[in-house]
Amino acid sequence: MADGSYELQPIGWVESSLVDLETAPKQGDEGSPDAWLVFEQTVSEGLGDLQRGTEIIVLTWLDRARRDVLKVHPRDDPANPEKGVFSTRSADRPNPIGLHRVEILSINGPRIRVRNLEALDRTPIVDVKPVLNPKARRVVAGSAGRGQSVFGSRPARPACDVDRPHRANRWLLAVLRVPHRQPGDGVAQ
Repeated sequence: MADGSYELQPIGWVESSLVDLETAPKQGDEGSPDAWLVFEQTVSEGLGDLQRGTEIIVLTWLDRARRDVLKVHPRDDPANPEKGVFSTRSADRPNPIGLHRVEILSINGPRIRVRNLEALDRTPIVDVKPVLNPKARRVVAGSAGRGQSVFGSRPARPACDVDRPHRANRWLLAVLRVPHRQPGDGVAQ
């Protein structure tokens, strides 16, 4: 393991009516008010392709969390059995990084209005990432520097139907490009 410390530089902060940790929702979709992500001018160029109506992941530094906690009662409810902090969404943890899936409502320069953010007012923002659509075509580096679709030249396939296992198996075989075999042809399925 590398020796030393690591430094995160906030790229912005949250503006929200949420100011009290005790009364704030535990998750963004549990009644959190709309909030603003306010970015430093030095990173505003990186916001250029974000669009209203899309979802993003906002990574925050939960600066008011306790860093000495390794076991918690989930949702701060003593009726819940204690669990290791890494199996929970508790803010209290050795490195209190918040992970928030939010929807962009509007963009005004270096300010982005979002829905479903439970972070408190003035919480530092450390990064923003897009939510990847599992059906989206992604390009990966190919040989000779050319990009090649992860799915090759085939169109994206529909999501697997897990309620019907026989369809799920056919879907998986098609994605992996394995020939589908019929029952009774001597090959186990």
